[in-house]
Amino acid sequence: MNQLNLFIELTRLKKPIGYMLLFWPCIWGLTLVYDFSQNKNIYFFYLILFFLGAVLMRSAGCIVNDVLDRKFDKLVVRTKDRPIASGKISVKLSLFYAAILCLLAFIVLINFNLFTILLALASMPLAFTYPLMKRYTYWPQLFLGVTFNYGLILAWTSISGSINLIPIIFYIGAIFWTLGYDTIYGYQDIKDDEIIGLKSTSIKFKGTAKIFLKICYSFLLISLLTGGYLMNFSLYYFLFLLIPFTHLFLYQIKTFDLKNPVICLRIFKSNNFFGLLVLINIFIGKIS
Repeated sequence: MNQLNLFIELTRLKKPIGYMLLFWPCIWGLTLVYDFSQNKNIYFFYLILFFLGAVLMRSAGCIVNDVLDRKFDKLVVRTKDRPIASGKISVKLSLFYAAILCLLAFIVLINFNLFTILLALASMPLAFTYPLMKRYTYWPQLFLGVTFNYGLILAWTSISGSINLIPIIFYIGAIFWTLGYDTIYGYQDIKDDEIIGLKSTSIKFKGTAKIFLKICYSFLLISLLTGGYLMNFSLYYFLFLLIPFTHLFLYQIKTFDLKNPVICLRIFKSNNFFGLLVLINIFIGKIS
């Protein structure tokens, strides 16, 4: 039982916000591309596959992140009690768990077409080297955005077998979304990160944080508007976009306080709600 609890703690399975933020772009892409006049069973089957993939890859990613960051985690208040940093579990056993999770994720992946499989495999080096970026660049959140939202592209190609401008535009918007929410998340650790020499957009823009967030979320809005136009969505899609962006600009940015870790975490978690709102918007665009 103790090992099971350590595994759950290691993979953050009790913190669903992580894998949900990975899952939302997948379901956006799948819903955008799917023809709902056809058999809907395939849609729900792929939905389950992408959810499983998100949980498995997020869990594996957490382990790799903790292995690479174990020396830094010991120096940060929020992370010093993580299983690897605290010595509760060995690096060897942790990597074994990560390998099993990746194997299970690959079993999920082979249900898709060859093009999607190759695209997914091509993203793996960046996905597992992301934790190193905070040591060399102030833009690790950008690399996270590129990897974390890649499922949107994979979901599109899993149905279409090809790629065009539409998923790329939504994908770019999702990257800016991650740039915003993970910058907010980073303010929980900013004091410790500055002391130990780590880099992030949270540190780079700490004097102009709200301006940076407004820029990120504005590019997200432009992407969703442009993508909706190319999808020939009705006026209802564009009108209902006011709801998720009211959440971003009037809740997230307005209540954001970089000096208050509790508020930062609460705002970060609220992006799960934003992901749902965008999905509802896409459904509105598809059916209206």
